[in-house]
Formats: sequence, C-alpha cells, structure tokens
Amino acid sequence: MLKKFDVTVPAPSGEQRRSAYVWLPDGYDGEKRYPVLYMFDGHNLFLDEDAAYGQSWKMGEYLAANATPLIVAAVECDKKDRLSEYSPFPFSVKRLGWESRGKGKAYMDWLTGEFKTRIDGEFCTLSDRRHTYIAGSSMGGLMSLYAITAYNGVFSAAAALSPSLWADPDECERMLLSAEFLPHTRIYVDYGSEELKTHPARQKRGLKKCAAALLASGVSHTFRVVDGGTHNEGSWGRQIPAFMECLGIARGEEPNETV
Repeated sequence: MLKKFDVTVPAPSGEQRRSAYVWLPDGYDGEKRYPVLYMFDGHNLFLDEDAAYGQSWKMGEYLAANATPLIVAAVECDKKDRLSEYSPFPFSVKRLGWESRGKGKAYMDWLTGEFKTRIDGEFCTLSDRRHTYIAGSSMGGLMSLYAITAYNGVFSAAAALSPSLWADPDECERMLLSAEFLPHTRIYVDYGSEELKTHPARQKRGLKKCAAALLASGVSHTFRVVDGGTHNEGSWGRQIPAFMECLGIARGEEPNETV
C-alpha cells in the first residue's frame, strides 16, 4: 500500500513543499514493526505518472509480488537544484555545465532528523540502526555512499546504483577511506556496462577508486558491473532483487518485533 503526502524540505533554493512516498507492506496492521529503507528521488520509484521521464522503478510492484516485510520512505528531489541537494561536496564540470554547491549534509541532517522522526512516529518501524537502510541512484547513489559513511550510526546498509562518482573521484575516495564503519555495515554498488561508455575516462577512474577504497576499508560490500545496464529507472528497477539480497532483506521474512 502506497501513501503519498506533502512535506516541507529545507532545500538549497529555499524551503519547498514536496511529495513524500511511504510504502507499507501487505498485512500492515499497526502492530507489527518493520525495517525501513529510505530512498532518494521518491517521485521516480513507484508511479510512472510521477516519474521524471515517465518510467518508475516499479518498486511497489516488486515489494508486493515478493511480500517483502519492509517500509520504504522517500521524498522527491529538489528539481531546481538537485545537484546541490544530492552532493556532499561542491563540484563543477564546466564543459557539461554542471555545478553543485554541495548541500548534501543539510539534506541528510533533515532526513535523519525531522523526516525519520516523523516516519518512526507515524508508522510501525524498527527504528534502530540494524533495521534502517538507505538507497539511491545516480546523484542519489552518491548520497547513499555519503550517508553510509557520515551517518553510519543511523544506517547499517546502503545501496548505491550508478553513483555519480564522476563528480569528484578523489573526494569520493577520501570519503570512503576516512569512514569509520561500525560492525555489520553492508554496501552495494553497481554500474551499467552501457553507461560506462559515456565519459569513460572519468567514469572508470571513479569506479576504480571506489572499488579500491571499499576493499581497503574492509567493509562488507558487493560491487557489480551490470551487463547491458543503462542510466535510467528501468535499468535500476531491474537491480532491486540484487541490492535487496545484499542489504539482507529476505523474501517473506517475518518482522521480529511487535509494538
């Protein structure tokens, strides 16, 4: 069951009213508690009519078909300045006209503070770190890596699909190498083989640095190159089973606590 409501987000371009999406699993009765997966770009996850390019991940269809015991909570991005909201550091790629003011920390402070508090207060969640995850794609994938490094006390697992490591490969490497991961942290990273062909030098440099940093950190992780994978919602939606398995969200597993 999908619930949709408005929230106010302190965006880089000023406070904005945006849509929030919360998926509640089949059998949700207000008594059993469930893990929560927070995601970026909420408008692209569930409804084709809300998706930026007319195609969603079809996240709800997957969760319903597999009876996944999980709450998913997500908010649409700042469509005026997504690059700034979804980046933990400022960057500029002048030849492509891309520039970010690096306001990701402010967004994550809001998500882990006001938004998570509301989700935990209004829904039957397992609010502890063990049962709290984060995921996203593209700039949302970069933010997922940032979240699992800088907010590791909140999230135990992260899925970063096609993360925008090209933004600053050196800074991404530093972010991962300097992280102090708590026990039982899990990270999933993937990239499509077809999207690697775009800006190949910068893309591959970022991926190599990311893979090496994850290995050096010793954190539990899965790193995939998706055969035929592209940079769009349809391709990311097809990776849901892979990252769900990595995050440890078992099919049909019963919630282990009650109110």
